[in-house]
Parts: sequence; C-alpha cells; structure tokens
Amino acid sequence: MRKAFIAIAAFLVTATVMISLAWPPFYWAFIFIGPIVLLGIYDLYQPKHSIVRNFPIVGRMRYFMEDLRPKVYQYFVESDVNGTPYNRLSRSLIYQRAKKENDTIPFGTQLNVYDNGYEWLSHSIAAISHHELNGDPRVLIGGPECTLPYSASIYNISAMSFGSLSQNAILALNGGAKLGNFAHNTGEGGISDYHMKPGGDLIWQIGTGYFGCRNADGTFNFDAFAERAQRDQVKMIEIKLSQGAKPGHGGMLPARKVTPEVARIRLVPEGKDVLSPPGHSAFRTPPELLAFLQTLRKLSGGKPVGFKLCIGRKSEFFAICKAMVKTGIYADFITVDGGEGGTGAAPLEFSNSVGMPLRDAVAFVYDVLTGFGLKKHIRIIASGKVSSGFDLIKNIALGADLCNSARGMMFALGCIQALECNSNTCPTGVATQDPSLMKGLVVEDKTVRVANFHSLTVASAVELLGAAGLREPAQLTRAYINRRISQNLMQSYMESFPYIPEGSLLQSPYPARFELGMALSSADSFAPTDYKVSMVDYAHANSLFDAPHNSDVHH
Repeated sequence: MRKAFIAIAAFLVTATVMISLAWPPFYWAFIFIGPIVLLGIYDLYQPKHSIVRNFPIVGRMRYFMEDLRPKVYQYFVESDVNGTPYNRLSRSLIYQRAKKENDTIPFGTQLNVYDNGYEWLSHSIAAISHHELNGDPRVLIGGPECTLPYSASIYNISAMSFGSLSQNAILALNGGAKLGNFAHNTGEGGISDYHMKPGGDLIWQIGTGYFGCRNADGTFNFDAFAERAQRDQVKMIEIKLSQGAKPGHGGMLPARKVTPEVARIRLVPEGKDVLSPPGHSAFRTPPELLAFLQTLRKLSGGKPVGFKLCIGRKSEFFAICKAMVKTGIYADFITVDGGEGGTGAAPLEFSNSVGMPLRDAVAFVYDVLTGFGLKKHIRIIASGKVSSGFDLIKNIALGADLCNSARGMMFALGCIQALECNSNTCPTGVATQDPSLMKGLVVEDKTVRVANFHSLTVASAVELLGAAGLREPAQLTRAYINRRISQNLMQSYMESFPYIPEGSLLQSPYPARFELGMALSSADSFAPTDYKVSMVDYAHANSLFDAPHNSDVHH
C-alpha cells in the first residue's frame, strides 16, 4: 500500500500539473489534492501508528470506524436484551417514562425465563389495587441524635458532581428533584450554584478531597463545612469512603479543569492540579470516623449524617459496627454502592474487578447491622443500576430502605449511552463541559422528564407491592424475590441470602458464616487482626471438610 500510495500521489500531482498547463483554472484542484497528498506523506514517515504508516490515508479509516463502532453496534447489531451496561429494553423504558409515553410491551417478555439469573416477584391471589396504596412512600432518615430528620422518597438521584456533568444537566436534575419532591446527591465536587438555583433537596457528599470544606493544604475545614451544611436546601450529609466505579482509588483534577468557577466552588487554587487521595485524612480508625460523623451532625444543626461505601474487605465493616456498639455513636444512614461501577471515569480494572456487587453488598450490610442490633437506628440506601420498579423492589427486599440512581437519571436527561463520559465529547450535553454541546440539553424540558421518570418508576414499584399483596415497602422480605440458579433449581432471596437473628453478633456463638469476619475485626482499627486461621475456617471454606466447632475462634 505504501508503494501504491506513492504511485497514485505521483500520478495525481503530475496529471493535475499537465492539465493545468493546458487549462490554468484546474490548478484549483490542488486545494483538494494537496492536503491529501501531504497527509499521506506525513503518514508514511510518522513513527507511532503502524497501520497508518503501512496504509497511508486509508489506515485512518480504522479510527473513524472505531469511533462509530459503539453506535453501530447499539443501533444495528445488539438485541433489545443483550446490550451493556444497560440494554435497549431498559433504556427504552426510561425514555418512555421520562417522556410519559406508553411504557407497556406487546406479545410477552423478551427475556429467556429459563436462563440462569432470571428473577421474578412472587405475586398474591389477594393482590391490592395500587389506587388503595400510598403513591409516594417515604422513609424518615435520622437516628437518636439527629434533631432534623429527613423524610426521603424511596428513589433519589445518586452522586454526580458538577464538572463531571454539565451545568445544564445539574440544573435539570435538581429542578426535577424540586418538581418531584425527592433528593439530589451533589457528588463530591461540592455544592455549585447549579445545585442551589432550582431549590431541590440536596444530599451533600464529601469525599477525600473535602471540596467545598477544605483548607489550603487539603485538610478538612470545619468552619467552611458549617457554613454550607446549615443551608436549608441541604437535607443530609454523606461522607464518601469509597465508590463502586473505582473503590480504593483516588483521583486528580488537572489544572486545565480548575477554572475560576470550579476553584470557587471547591475551595481549591485556580489553575493548579488538585489531588483527591484514596483515603481520608480527617480520620484513620473506626472510632475517629464516628467522632467525625458526630461532629458534622452537630455543626450541621442536627441533620442526618452518614457514609457511602462499596464493600471491600468485610472485616472493615464489622469494625465500624463494633465501634458503633462500643461508642454509642451511630451513622444515620449508610449508602451501599455496588461494584458494578457508575458514571465516573475509572480504570477498567477497578470498574470490572474491584468491589462487591450491589445485591450481595446490601444483604451483607443489612445482616451485619441486624446482627449488632444497629439496624433500628440506621437506614440503608442502595446505589447501583437501579432504574425500574422491580430494581427498587429487589433492593428493598434485600434490606435497603430506599435507592439512588445515577445512570437511570442520566438516561432521563437524554443520555444515549455513547460511552463518551470521560472524553468531554458527550453528544447529548450531559457529561461534558463543552459549551456548544451543553446547549443541546434544554433545562426546562429535561427537568420535567427527570420528574416524570422518578414519579412513574416509584408508581411502578407501588404497583408491584400491590401485586404481592403488600401495603408498604417495609413489608417486603427476601422471600418475595426468586432467582433461577440452574435449569431445574430456583431459590428465593431468603434461601440465597438467609437472615440472621437480631443481636446475634453481640455475643458468641456467632452465626457460622460471620465467625471469620468477627475474628478478623476490631472496634479500634480498620486493619485486620493477627487472627490465625482455624479448623473452623477451613470447614467454612470447604464444605467437604468436616471439622468440629472450635469455640476459640472468637478469642
């Protein structure tokens, strides 16, 4: 191809010159031929791309096709049920509800109900009409020391920062929250003017960078926190310990993105790189974490304060619960993020291979809180790929009190899953700071769509409750959700995730599957203890290993 290009280029140049000698206006052809020939010559000698070097001009089509691939695959190749991260069936449901269009389907399900992993709700012969039920179920969040509890919708907007989302997207999301009377999590980027202007309820998320409440050296600024936390629009405060997209991973906001506006909102120096470390500097141990929460609760005027985490090392969550029992200081809520990932740009290995998936994590957190007798004080928020009424019902059945959604709300804004969230080229103006792209998102229209999507999704969950013969989300248990685990074997969530008795982790003997976690954890440290693996642990790891119960495992 290199020789062919040289021959073709030489021919075109020679032919153009000869024709131009006879008819001078033809020299204008060099406007088109010249750049192509010059680009081809550059391709011949550039050292970075082998394909382009061997196939000048033509090789560049590869990059064009790679750019088109996700769009072509999405619209012309994948079926309605096999797309990822969200399939066409799920996306269409969100679009239809956001626009208040017909969201029913004809001719039966497209899902293979005999595939492993298929899930369904157990309905009741004594079903209840949804007209008899509360169409807007709420959950009161606030423990014993919370003086300003918050009545939250069972479905809210998950954490997405201004900066990762455009100002128009933030305005529409918060406007939708105001219109629909639900909450909007700010993300860790701080409270921007675009969060405040529409007047929707806010959950202020604070990450390791302490944006909006930090000193010049990156440490926590209690005065700046108090000033912002006492705003009427801020209803809850959430400390982000980790997130599902990249748990255990910090971040760097490059200097070029630290505009005067971002610097003002985040309290960072303009035009300089800003580090978000992987861990917090305000606390290092479970008791310090709880003391920090207690301080923030007081400084906020008594508002609910909790933390968000993606479950990693289980012993660390045991340690936090042990510290809550020991100190008597409780989080008002815990947001459980699934390791499935989220809206933020993240390394592939972290999105694909770090963190516990949401379903397992919600069941684990609920069981441990119940085992320590703490669940009565603490609400659980499930966050991770919750975009339908059935998603709400599943997570509540596992133990969540309410749910958050990020990507579902992005679809309601008009996201088309172009998978360009990390490149500032989002074609719908949702995840970009490009003013020309941002203009495509009309705030007034998308505000209504966000509110519609929330309202109809909650309504769908209420209808499912009625179909199961239940009147309140709190009546849901794991027995109501079923899952196919093989061709001829089905289990309810209660069988897959068996409950443990309340208070069963306060004294030994502990439930067998929690013994190792109890042994490895300490109320005073996140680090695992120097516990030595016992015969009991071998028995738990290998069901064929018949070992006697060893009471020393708890010491």
